[in-house]
Amino acid sequence: MPGTGSLNPAGSHGRSGVLTAFAAAKVNLALHVTGRRNDGYHLLDTLVVFPDIGDRLSAEPGDSVTLVLEGPFAAALSAESADGDLVLKAARLLATLSPRPLPGARLTLEKALPVASGIGGGSADAAAALRLLCSFWNLEPDEAELHGLALQLGADVPMCLASKTARITGIGEDIVPLAGIPPFGIVLANPGVPVPTPLVFAKLASRDNPPLPAIPGGGFESLSRFIDWLGSTRNDLEASAIEAAGEIADVLNALRSDPDVALARMSGSGATCFAITGSRRDADAIAARLRQTHPDWWIAAGAVA
Repeated sequence: MPGTGSLNPAGSHGRSGVLTAFAAAKVNLALHVTGRRNDGYHLLDTLVVFPDIGDRLSAEPGDSVTLVLEGPFAAALSAESADGDLVLKAARLLATLSPRPLPGARLTLEKALPVASGIGGGSADAAAALRLLCSFWNLEPDEAELHGLALQLGADVPMCLASKTARITGIGEDIVPLAGIPPFGIVLANPGVPVPTPLVFAKLASRDNPPLPAIPGGGFESLSRFIDWLGSTRNDLEASAIEAAGEIADVLNALRSDPDVALARMSGSGATCFAITGSRRDADAIAARLRQTHPDWWIAAGAVA
């Protein structure tokens, strides 16, 4: 059953019509843990991409600001209480920037990404809400204001706001967009096991690791050169995540055994893993084979442009 949540009424109906925003999954192709702040936040150096796989958020006029959850993972998100969902938190924060009462908005989130799975689904949804409601409410906050709101919602939300290939450092607030990354096909696979992020970080053997190697200033002239560079990087959370959930190793083994996979690794703190291949067509074929052998896994194919 879809879940619902709401904010207090904020005025009259908004403009007619329905607006939509795509909330792309955030995939960490490489993730190095480089330190830890006194407040407990870990410092990261990570390369993120945003494939055409994700959730979808829509807004239409309503008497108040409400949220309806639909899609295959709506029930999982409902179990975490829709009233605390990041989409509504984003709406509340954005409303603080308006000098005038704002109209209601009926928000519908089609939840296609698994919850708490290392691909930033909740953060992507919150970022999509900020973008969507800026248009819906005709708000024009400056970039710094919007970035500040995003950071209040979570360390991953600022990078999801742009949803562009980038190198991210700090706790997620230092974002450097990257050009020169060749397009490629990608497969995402999740075994359906919960992996609490605090547990993964608690099991880390080292928190002061070297940063990413230098990225060529002119980018990579071919996918094979990019794969070679990625081979010199890692996900520092992968070993501790596998210790917490051995099923992640099963996913990686399945991906790495496919002849069309150029590189496979875990994203974020897990349990979702990714495989890079040459094209969207190859990704579709890999995903089809994987669904035959592992029908109980969540599997999606897409591309990174």
